[in-house]
Parts: sequence; structure tokens; C-alpha cells
Amino acid sequence: MIVGIDLGTTNSAIAIWRDGQAELIPNALGDMLTPSAVSIAADGAVIVGLAARDRQSTHPADTATAFKRYMGTQQSVKLGKTSFTAEDLSAIVLSSLKADAETFLGEPVTSAVITVPAYFNDRQRKATRRAGELAGLKVERLINEPTAAALAYGIQTREEKEPFLVFDLGGGTFDVSIVEMFDGVMEVRASAGDNRLGGEDFNETLIDLAKPRIDPQGALAKVDPVLLRELLRVAAESCRRALSEAEEAPFTVTALGQDFTTTITSSEFEAQAAPLLTRLREPVLRSLRDSDIRVDTLSEVILVGGSTRMPIVRRTITRMFGRFPNAAVHPDHAVALGAAVQAGLKSRDAALDEIRMTDVCPFTLGIDHSVADGRGGFRHGIFSPIIERNTPIPASRVSYYQTISDNQRSIDIHIYQGEAREVLGNVKLGSLRVPLPSGKAGDVGVEVRFSYDTSGLLEVDVNVPRAGTQRNLVIVDDDDAPDQADVAARRAVLAAIKRHPRDDSHNQAILARAARCYEGFIGDRRDMVGTWIAQFEAALATQDPRIIDPARAQFDAALNELEGDRYL
Repeated sequence: MIVGIDLGTTNSAIAIWRDGQAELIPNALGDMLTPSAVSIAADGAVIVGLAARDRQSTHPADTATAFKRYMGTQQSVKLGKTSFTAEDLSAIVLSSLKADAETFLGEPVTSAVITVPAYFNDRQRKATRRAGELAGLKVERLINEPTAAALAYGIQTREEKEPFLVFDLGGGTFDVSIVEMFDGVMEVRASAGDNRLGGEDFNETLIDLAKPRIDPQGALAKVDPVLLRELLRVAAESCRRALSEAEEAPFTVTALGQDFTTTITSSEFEAQAAPLLTRLREPVLRSLRDSDIRVDTLSEVILVGGSTRMPIVRRTITRMFGRFPNAAVHPDHAVALGAAVQAGLKSRDAALDEIRMTDVCPFTLGIDHSVADGRGGFRHGIFSPIIERNTPIPASRVSYYQTISDNQRSIDIHIYQGEAREVLGNVKLGSLRVPLPSGKAGDVGVEVRFSYDTSGLLEVDVNVPRAGTQRNLVIVDDDDAPDQADVAARRAVLAAIKRHPRDDSHNQAILARAARCYEGFIGDRRDMVGTWIAQFEAALATQDPRIIDPARAQFDAALNELEGDRYL
């Protein structure tokens, strides 16, 4: 059986698609949300969920929360006598969710679709996949959280929608996706985000605001630092939740036999949190720029994630978009429900036959290359994008490079993911060495093609036309031995799109027609056709169907109008 799982920073949830709808699965306590918390008891027993979160204020050294922020890193947390990585702790939470689902459903749960922040990089996604496998799950797919929320919203409405924006602010991460629904297709147009912005950061803001007030004399310095940290966090969380319902709320820490307390108003909180609220703006702008969609053309702004309940966040969103956001989707349940929809799609449920979904590449993929420094030399380690972020996937793109020295006998292709100009600021995914024929600098060309699919498979093809040399590297989204049959099937799908748009029959036909027109006219009309050809060739060079298709339609209409003037 396959389930959908929202592995969250603060809370996690599990759901299933059955009887034509997504259904949340309660945990052993009957709750739909399970706190993403792990604690180790004195006897070594592992405690998960609400009981673990409640122990954090009394046993902070034995309890871990918000570890999702460290996914994909080597950072570890020592609980009791044992050190755990973020993926170890996530695996424990996933195991608990799996056990709850098996108890509720009465049958084994073997597979899962797990959600990740849209802006998780390759390392973070691999760590999430490994966590699922450690929990005994076959991870059928990782799906971006706002995409999952959009699926839940789309299934709920079942109607065509102009582009809408999913604003997903959770406990530890912030994601934005722009989505469009038409003719049974849900298309993600762009995604952006901030993996270090969430409710936990707003808690820190409240602590910074309240601590000087509740303890002007520094008496709390006598409290164990680890315990004090947890007491402040609990007080901040309680105050933040209360401010979602009222204009002011108490911030109280009980320690040393007394209450240290103050009152925080909503306006004070908003002023203190201004830098965080400002950070919400950039991912929104990036997604709008990348999708070339104006804010006034968005049909709706959909709120997802528990932190969107904060009035200061909702006021910021209202000012940002000039309208009230849509809170109709349950902010804490939408992502898990959407994961269940994707699980239904994976299991080919008949009720979902009419729903298709496209996604985008969340990060730019490219290689390390060298550029002239203007002084006769070269600057190395510069990132050369091949598949740009927010390109609809599956996608295949090719770029061209030349040698930089005489008689260069090989070239090292280093593959990276990220947005930084220098590759040191990006994530390295792999590399391969390709032999080259002898020749002068710049005489030997190399074609590098990237092909990327929705499951995270990246296939790199390198071709040296002069020598007829070809090399291939396949990078999959997990470090464990993959299912070779599955990889072969995914590569076969990508093989069908490994062609430059200029080789497409429709594009060749219109260029041939334009060449005939160029020969058939003189003067201004000939010059005009030449300009149109150059413009269409520039569109082809982008290798982006969203640019090429409308450009071809416009080109065709212009040629129709020109050839309609027959002088008969």
C-alpha cells in the first residue's frame, strides 16, 4: 500500500487516497498531526510525537525538534548516549507514522510519496529519501510541498483556474509556487523559497523582544542554559499562537520558583519581526519573474502552513498582493492530502485518470567552465547554466563549449546544482572526464546535454563531434543501488525528448517556408523576412517550448499575411 506523507519541521502527517478521495490517518492519540519530535528515555526507549515534544521542557538534552532544517548536512544531535543525524531522526518520525497507518488501515504500508520543501537541494532530497528507506518505506516519489498543496486544492475545486499562487509558510521553511489548471492538467509555472524561514524564526524574534523585559536584572542566568533555551522557546510558541487570536498575549517563563512575565502586543511583534516579513517578499518576486506572470493576473493566493495563521503574516500578504488571501484549504492538512493525491496518481487510481500534473526544476543545473578574464587568461570555476530553474520537466537542453588551450587532450565536466555564479557556492552532483582530439585552442567543440525528469534523474550526455566521442553519466536521486529496470524506463522516456527544437519537423517546416519567402521577395519585404527568421532562431536557441510555440505561431501568422499579398 502506498501513502502520502508530509514530513514537516514542526508537525508531520500521513494520508491515503481511497474511495475517490484523500483521507488523513490519525495517530495513536487520534490526532491528525504528529509533532516532529524525538526523545530518548532514561532506559533508552525512543519516544516520538506529542510525548516527545512535551518532554522537551523537562528533558531538553534528550529531546530533538526542528531537525528537518539540518537535512542533508553532517550536523548531529546527541540524545542520551547516542548521536543522531537529521535523517536518522526523520526516519524515526516516519517509522512512527508508518506504524500508525498500519494500525489504522489493518494492512502493511510499503511505499510512500514524501513531501519536501520546493527549495530543498539535491543533498537534502537524498537525505529525505534515505530517511524514508531507513523507516522501511519504498519512496515512490518526492513531491514539492506547495505542489502537493496545489494538488489538494485542485482536487477540492475540480475546475480550471487562472494562475494562482501557493504561499506555504511552515515551522521551518517557506515556499512559493505559481500553479495553473486547465484541461485536466495542473502545471507548476515556478517555485521559489527560503529554507531558513519559518515559525521557529518568529519564535526567536519574540524571545529577542521579551527576554530583556522579563529579566532586566539577569536572574535567569542562574538557570541551566539548555533548559532556559527550551523554556524561552515554549513561552515564545505559546505567545505566538495566542497572538493569532488576540491583540496582545503574555510571554511567561516559570523558573527559580517565580514567574518572569511580560505582555507582547501584536503591533510590537510585527515591528520586531519586520526583517522576517521583508524576507517573504523576495521568493514571491522571484517566482513571478521566473514565470513572467504579473501579480494582478493571479486569480488567488492560497495559504498553506501553520505559520500563515499569524495575523502579522496575513496582513503582510494582503499588502503584498493587494487582496485578501484564500484560507479555504486547511493550512496544516493540505500538504499531506496532496501527497495522498500523488500517491493515488502513482497507484493509477481510476478516479484520478483525468488529473495530470507537470512540475518544474527547482534549481538551475549546469557545469563548471572557464571564461576569459580580459587579460589574456581565464577565470575558472564559473557556473554555466544548462537547465535553468523553473524549467518545466521532463526537459532536455544542450549547450556548447570549446577547448581553451592548444592540444588539450581531455575535458573534465563537473556537474552542479544552484544559482551562484561561482560553482563553490553550488552543490556538486558528479563529474566525468572526456578525451579530446588534438587541436588548437577553440577548434575542438564539446556538446553537453542535460536531461532531467520529475523523479530527480539527471542524465548527462557529452559529445565531441570532431572525434565521434560520446560519454554518458546518470545521476539518480538516491545513493543506494537503484532499481535498474526503473532507471532504464526513466531514461527511455528522456531519450524521446533528446533533440534540439530546431530539429522538430514543425520548426524545420516553417524555417523552410521562410527561406522560400526570403528568396521570393525583394527590398523591405525581404529584409523583414530575414528579421523574422533571426527572431525565430533566437527563440529556438532558448530551447524553451513556452517561448518557441508562441513565437512559431506569430511567425506563421506573419508569413500568412505576407504571402496573402499576391498582387493578383
